[in-house]
Amino acid sequence: MKQTMYTIYGEQNGKQPIKIYQNIMKITVKLFATLRDFGPEIQEMNVPENSTIEKVVNSLNLPAEIPLLKIVNGVHTDPQEMLKEGDVLALFPPVGGG
Repeated sequence: MKQTMYTIYGEQNGKQPIKIYQNIMKITVKLFATLRDFGPEIQEMNVPENSTIEKVVNSLNLPAEIPLLKIVNGVHTDPQEMLKEGDVLALFPPVGGG
C-alpha cells in the first residue's frame, strides 16, 4: 500500500494550505460478458484505502440499469464490503441459458 499526499490550496480562514495524506491500495477489476463493452476486460486500479465494492463499481460508470453480480476473490460479496489491497473484483451481468 502506498500513501499519496494531496494539497488543498486557497485561504482557509487565513491558514496555510492543507496537506492531506491518504493510503492508496491496488486492486484488480475484471469485467465479464457484455460489461466488456464499457471498459477493459481486466484493469488494475488504485483506490483509497477502505473503499467499498459499491464505490469502486460506481467509479466505473457502468450503466445503472444493469444489475451486477459482484464477486471478490471468488466469493459473492455484499456491495458495502470494504476491499483490501490485492483484491480481485469480478463483475458479471445477468446471464441466462437454456
